[in-house]
Amino acid sequence: MKPSLERPDESQAAIDGEDTPLPISWTARAERVMAQPFAAERGRELFTAVWRADRQGMALTPIEANRLAGHFDFVLVPAAQAVIGQDEAGDYLLVVLEGRLSVDRVQGDGSRVRLAEAHAGDLLGEMALLDAGARFSACTTLTPCVLAVLDARRLEALMASEPRLALALLASLARRLSLRLRQVSTRLSALLAGG
Repeated sequence: MKPSLERPDESQAAIDGEDTPLPISWTARAERVMAQPFAAERGRELFTAVWRADRQGMALTPIEANRLAGHFDFVLVPAAQAVIGQDEAGDYLLVVLEGRLSVDRVQGDGSRVRLAEAHAGDLLGEMALLDAGARFSACTTLTPCVLAVLDARRLEALMASEPRLALALLASLARRLSLRLRQVSTRLSALLAGG
């Protein structure tokens, strides 16, 4: 039996002593951020282009990349919309196909610290999709953005129906997370050495 990527229901969470809220679904978020459907054919073209340009991605043929894209939804989100909220539970990841987003850590006083800007080819929300934990940062569109969206239910369907494509996606996520961990480790080492 393969493990589920979805969060347990509230009653199971209560039994386990967890206070983690149920994930915010993309369907709920899409309504809040005024996301509009984006042409699937054009979305697949953009997805295939950014996938094949990514050095962290596992090599796929253009046909395979296009098939992988078929498991995503494509949306257009206006500027100044919070597509991921800090500290909320989430069950979807976003691939930036066009546009720019801020990745900020909101401080206790409400101020924001800019961690990064996301551009075409960047993934957002992958950690919460994989571990069902709270989102670390807030992601807000700086310009109108075309995004590819994959939620936990579709990821499970992808793993069942197209294991090679699921492996390519998960390998890309693992490489990106490893790279991010190395960057954090380097910064931490520099801080510890200096202080």
